[in-house]
Order: sequence, then structure tokens, then C-alpha cells
Amino acid sequence: MHVVIMGCGRVGSTLAHSLESRGHSVAVIDQDADAFRRLGPDFAGITVTGAGFDGDVLRQAGIERADAFAAVSSGDNSNIISARLARETFGVSRVAARIYDQRRAQVYERLGIPTVATVRWTADRMLRHLVPEGNVEIFRDPTSTVSIVEVPVHKDWVGRPVHALEEAAGARVAYLIRFGIGTLPTTSSVVQEGDQLFMLVTDDIVATVTSVASTPPEGGH
Repeated sequence: MHVVIMGCGRVGSTLAHSLESRGHSVAVIDQDADAFRRLGPDFAGITVTGAGFDGDVLRQAGIERADAFAAVSSGDNSNIISARLARETFGVSRVAARIYDQRRAQVYERLGIPTVATVRWTADRMLRHLVPEGNVEIFRDPTSTVSIVEVPVHKDWVGRPVHALEEAAGARVAYLIRFGIGTLPTTSSVVQEGDQLFMLVTDDIVATVTSVASTPPEGGH
């Protein structure tokens, strides 16, 4: 893949190195040429000085052959304008933008532009560590229909098959985290002590799913 990144701050430079280490070609755009120092001498990709919403700058970065575009500068307006330009003018299929304003993020998601709302994401992750009860939404699809929430699991589910919880709750387990590592459940997966379970839900069933998971299973204690 060829990936164009707008913004060479800590996120952009880290993302660039991660992509390059996976064998992808990368181009990084930033208005400040000094920002490219974060990439270090081993970076083999393209660096372009300029605004990410400038068509000529995007072309220098290879936007016309890009498979993906990430807008991770410090400005919400710049990120969303460049993301829309990449998708709507240059036809890049995979586009994502970092947005600080949560209200704007919700609007752009409804326009079909995946966003990472920095403040909301950080707050949600902190909340999961500080207040384990209840559920915290960690993902919502662009149509605002399906979400992934972490659900509290009653201790009596430990030792029970994951599929038994799915059947009781009427929802799928998207993934679980065990010993700090994300795992996709299989037909033989069993709930273990300390597991964090993340379930696919819609708004109309989230309360039921949470209630089922947080109470003892039938036959439990």
C-alpha cells in the first residue's frame, strides 16, 4: 500500500514508522519542514512541505496512487478538509481523520469519514480503567447504528463458553482482551477470570446485553 499522512507530529511520525515497518510506502505532509526531524534518518518515505488540503501538495505526496490517507495534524478544520479532498476528489478509499471536537467527529462520521476523536477516545480508555462497572462505547460505525461496548461480566460466567453468553445476551462478542492481548473468540473459547469482553450492539439492545452479562447465568450462583 501507499499511504499519505498529513501531519508530522507525534502521532503522524509514529504512524509513518509503523506503516513503513510493515512494508508499506509512506509520504508525510507538514507545513513545518522542521517537523520531519521526528521521522529520523532511517525514514525512507517521501516528505512534502505544504498544506494537506492543497491539491498540488497532495499530488507530490502521491495521492493519485494512494491506497489510504490519514489526517492527523493539530487542526480539526485542516484534517477534515484534507480528508474529504482525498476521498471525494482523488478517490482514496481508506481515509481517516483525527478530530479533537467530539461534536464535529459525530457529524463527520455520519458523512462516512471515520474519525478518531482524541479527547473522547482518551477519556473512554481512562474511564474503563477507573470505573469498570457499566459499559463504555469504544467504537461506533459511520451510520451511528452499530457500536462496540465493553461489558462487565459477572464472575459466574467464568468457565462458561463465550457462545453461551452470546446466546443469552442476543449479541456477538467482537473480541476479548486476555492478559493484555486482544483475542478473537472461537467456538471453543471459554470466559476466564480477568477477561475483558467487548460486544457488538445496537442502541436498542445495549441495556439488555449489559444486564445479561453482569448477572449470573442460568444455573449460576
